[in-house]
Amino acid sequence: MSLKSKFDSAASFMGEAWRLSRPYFESDEKWRARGLLVAIVLLNLAAVGMLVLINDWNRLFYDALQNKDAAVFWDQLGRFSYLAFGFIVIAVYKFYLTQLLELRWRAWMTRQLLGRWLSNQAFYTLELTRFSSGLPDNPDQRIQEDVAQFTNLTVSLSMGLLNSVVTLLSFVGILWSLSGGFAFTLGGQDFDIPGFMVWMALLYCVAGSVITHLIGRPLIGLNFEQQRREADFRHHLIRVREYSEAIALDQGARTEEQQLDLRFGSVLSNTLQLLKAQKSLTWFTSGFGQAAVVFPFIVAAPRFFSGAIQLGELMQIASAFGRVQDALSWFVESYDRLASWRATTERLTTFENTLARLEVSASGIHPQAALPEGLQAHGLSVRLPNGQTLIGHTDVQLSKGDRVLVQGPSGSGKSTLFRGLAGIWPYSAGELALPQDVMFVPQHPYFPQGSLRLALTYPQAAHTYSDAALQAALTQALLPHLASQLDQQGAWGQTLSGGEQQRLALARVFLRQPAWVFADEATSALDEVAEQTLYQRLTEMVQGRGGLVSIAHRPSLVRFHNRIWQLEAQTQPSQDQEGLALYRLTPRLV
Repeated sequence: MSLKSKFDSAASFMGEAWRLSRPYFESDEKWRARGLLVAIVLLNLAAVGMLVLINDWNRLFYDALQNKDAAVFWDQLGRFSYLAFGFIVIAVYKFYLTQLLELRWRAWMTRQLLGRWLSNQAFYTLELTRFSSGLPDNPDQRIQEDVAQFTNLTVSLSMGLLNSVVTLLSFVGILWSLSGGFAFTLGGQDFDIPGFMVWMALLYCVAGSVITHLIGRPLIGLNFEQQRREADFRHHLIRVREYSEAIALDQGARTEEQQLDLRFGSVLSNTLQLLKAQKSLTWFTSGFGQAAVVFPFIVAAPRFFSGAIQLGELMQIASAFGRVQDALSWFVESYDRLASWRATTERLTTFENTLARLEVSASGIHPQAALPEGLQAHGLSVRLPNGQTLIGHTDVQLSKGDRVLVQGPSGSGKSTLFRGLAGIWPYSAGELALPQDVMFVPQHPYFPQGSLRLALTYPQAAHTYSDAALQAALTQALLPHLASQLDQQGAWGQTLSGGEQQRLALARVFLRQPAWVFADEATSALDEVAEQTLYQRLTEMVQGRGGLVSIAHRPSLVRFHNRIWQLEAQTQPSQDQEGLALYRLTPRLV
């Protein structure tokens, strides 16, 4: 890679880091954020100022030791106690305010990303396309772990850089004035290099930075890959926990162990490469740091032994050289964290860019104003993620009193049509106007962990309904045995049977009493008697108020509907506005 390409890459990365950082300092918390930042900067400046005073104290203290001047010795010890106390106070509040800024920044950034991830069904779209090339993986890790790392590393690295720059500016003058010149003769001509120690420190650190970059360059890619593999391993662990019953029934524990071992082996493999790269870098940085301890004494020793400087000045030179060397070595000492920061920034940037794209083009559906008594869809089409049109250009309309049964062979797109009507399928297009009071019931409902009351009222607040209303809804959904367990805690998605879960989802419907119900195989796990009882109650609930749209396979449910939407395969796929359609939707009366 050419020097220009490296510079462009670094400039692009800094632009990404700035784009991620700026919103917080321009948000509704900007004055608090800026105030904390200014306070931290001032404390960093004060800390450097204290180091300058301590550097001057070194000269006086060690001269007193060399001269055996007890009065000055005890006086400087007293002065040191004040300097040390001031430095401690500054260090404590610098640490506290820095951590407070990181905490508040993380809280704000996490809430922003959570809001964007959960809006416009982005979380659903990302899960649908999580294996597509170029799309971000594991959004949970990016929101939980990457945000924390980004805020921590951005603050610590930027303050470290500021501290190094101020330290360099503060001590380079001291070192220049103390180090004197270096005179030598070359080719019969005399030369004198002023500020020799400054040039030596610069040469020492530039050489160290170049070598550090050459050795540590692989860490950037390895850190990025490590975060991805760790997240994949954790994601599969969560899936095993979520689908524990199905895995146990399938006797799949051994297979899952193999899959987890494969992913964990991938983690270990990358970790080993990361450790080797870090080991190589540590070899150099440790040697670089140890050599820096004696390097100033070696360079300044000839002047000390010649009597040009005293012990106090030698110690002051060593201290000043150490400060200048530390400042110039910021890149060397921070390289590992810089590599982690770059990997984290790139992951968050990819995630943010994807969210931005989804906000612009979340779905081809054009929602219309809610209708008081029905549904209208014009030009509705549903595609598969690969771009193939599943259901072609369709116009449908429902009015109050309509009860529609959606039928078709498996794989014809009934559930996908259901998602399109709900407005969550990102590969659908057309104009859609839903009823005002509508509720969608999926085949596999979600129940939050906690009390039964919370599971029943989800997503509304539990205090919205009285105990009597909750118990009545459970009884109506054929779950009277749960009516006395409203405050019992549990993982209801695992402890209830499939049929009980579907009945609990319908209990939500009876609790909310919507005018329109869209049900996707909502009773598929029930016996026929229970299914017909619940459908009878659903039709009675919506009668005179709205309607019902069902996806179901049992012929016995036809009698609860007055219209059918039939999905029929096209033997000769027709060309429509969305491409070649595999199925067409044909409405008819029962």
